[in-house]
Amino acid sequence: MKEEIRTEVLDRRLAMLPREVQVKSETIRERLFMLPEFARAQTILFYVSYDNEVDTHQMIKDCLLTMKKQVAVPCVNSQDNTLSLSLLRRWDDLIPGAYSIPEPKMDCRMPVRYEDCDLCVIPGVAFDEKGHRLGHGLGFYDRLLRFPHQALKIGLAFEVQMVKTLPSEPHDIPLDMILTERRTIIPEK
Repeated sequence: MKEEIRTEVLDRRLAMLPREVQVKSETIRERLFMLPEFARAQTILFYVSYDNEVDTHQMIKDCLLTMKKQVAVPCVNSQDNTLSLSLLRRWDDLIPGAYSIPEPKMDCRMPVRYEDCDLCVIPGVAFDEKGHRLGHGLGFYDRLLRFPHQALKIGLAFEVQMVKTLPSEPHDIPLDMILTERRTIIPEK
């Protein structure tokens, strides 16, 4: 069932035109930046978007250049399918990494602990209103989110990525909030 949902939602997301992705991403960026939790956060974990995801590139640049926030980004360790985090000082320090997802160059990496992030912006293929997310199936973020941490976990999604219900397991960690171009979803706890 997960694979069917993943395929269907990815097809919908990939069918979006570049201008549609840009406009909807800008609306989501505005929603994120208006959150009091975002304003208070000093160190923010961002995924670096690719493949028609909600575009985080301008969000990251804004945080680095005008807001003077610390930005942490994931680096894939394909040996053990885990993510490590690195502070990002400059946008130009990114190069294509594992799965062609931008990561900091090796000589620019500055390790940061997940626990040191005040707010975490998490990607996903599909989301439901209970805060569940479905990734690409490799479990990178599932393993990261299992570490106990009090930071607000926010998913960014286009409405085409929202589904009625996602299958979940007891070990799944739901997100605290999902932002789309139309709404802010705060799952009941």
